[in-house]
Amino acid sequence: MSTEQAELDEGEVLAAAEQFPWALAAPGERHWPDGEFLDVALRAVRPEEREGYIEHLKVFVEQHRARLEEMLCGWGPGSKPAQFGRYALVGQPETLVILERMETNPFGLRGQWDEVLEGILLDDLEFVWGPCIRLSR
Repeated sequence: MSTEQAELDEGEVLAAAEQFPWALAAPGERHWPDGEFLDVALRAVRPEEREGYIEHLKVFVEQHRARLEEMLCGWGPGSKPAQFGRYALVGQPETLVILERMETNPFGLRGQWDEVLEGILLDDLEFVWGPCIRLSR
């Protein structure tokens, strides 16, 4: 299969994200069912990036382990900032894909996101993650 035709299986990507419990809130503490935002984030994966994407995601998460742990502890479920309903994406498995896309294809992610989802959720996640390129308005 060529990279142009490679498809990403949401279930496989989500299963890969679930391998990093130190970056995720416990299932009972998560705000949404698994995968609700995953399709939007995966649409920001360019065709040439699809082949081998799961391995790329695993490398990304391992490279950013300390940052992800800090983000979950400081902003995830049970944290003081999360008490007000903000930062609801912190701790979700699909957030690992969102953060990877935020670093790799930020404009593609924002374009896909703004078509179907509320911007404040991505803005909050962007604030917590602190990417090099700010996409917030």
